[in-house]
Amino acid sequence: MLDPANIKQSAIVFGSINLDLVARTPELPTPGKTLQGHEFFTAPGGKGANQAVALARLAVPTKIVGRVGDDNFGSELLNSLNTAGVNIECVLVDETVSSGVALINVDDTGENQITVISGANGCIDDIDLDCLKSLLPNAAVLLMQFEIPMPSIILAAQAAKQAGTKVILDPAPAATIPAELYPLVDIITPNQTEIEQLVEFPVSDIESATAGARILLQRGVGCAIVKLGAQGAVCVTLEESFFVPAFTVTTVDTVAAGDAFNGGLAAALCEGLALRQAVVWGAATGALAATKSGAQSSMPTRNTLIAFLEARGAI
Repeated sequence: MLDPANIKQSAIVFGSINLDLVARTPELPTPGKTLQGHEFFTAPGGKGANQAVALARLAVPTKIVGRVGDDNFGSELLNSLNTAGVNIECVLVDETVSSGVALINVDDTGENQITVISGANGCIDDIDLDCLKSLLPNAAVLLMQFEIPMPSIILAAQAAKQAGTKVILDPAPAATIPAELYPLVDIITPNQTEIEQLVEFPVSDIESATAGARILLQRGVGCAIVKLGAQGAVCVTLEESFFVPAFTVTTVDTVAAGDAFNGGLAAALCEGLALRQAVVWGAATGALAATKSGAQSSMPTRNTLIAFLEARGAI
């Protein structure tokens, strides 16, 4: 039985902090085509910041390590994180570059198309890593994504391993993963597009997702969780393999559903829950996020998540 006194309950997110510029359109644009949109709005985003807010909303003490520019966007992003309850003491304000932004199109079905401009996120270096290392001894998990420089991700994973902190990697946006990073990752959480790029064959169902996950295990990761959108999620370790079906909800906007999944997963692990239940938490958090517009604004609170799980007999 787990002794709560021995469970490290805090989380660190090392990743991007962006301002999302969102346009709602009847369909996603194709090359050379001009669309008349319904709505435009701005919202705090960035995969790192989204996942940090998801964790904080679920009542997990959360610190984020990253950068913003010395501009109005940066101030807005820091205020948003602080309001959400995320500790921002390790967010550096970079005077040499603009804050990161994401240009997002969302169609009437809730599908999205995103262009990211890194800005300050691309300038992360040893200064940020030093701050991260100072936080690791008190953290249960470290969440990372691919919107910051790959060398910093590898060094952060190495430091987390040395500190005994669980490394969760969301390989998004899709990118080639250096061979040396795989063995440093405890849990990897690709979606369908990302797993297909990593294993170089189509992934569309439980069987193919399981096959892809096993390839990632062969490369050195401890656990692979493949997110299959409306189908659910496949989880594979050396000891077990299981499928968690998606929760049925009315989809409004899928922009941050993957980030919400990672936040829910990490939150459950911070509480010492078993892997299967952690995947259920991830699926439920992602489903709830898809019922609202925006990225960080769509993240559910802890009370909302628990009520959702209880109503569906999943807790």
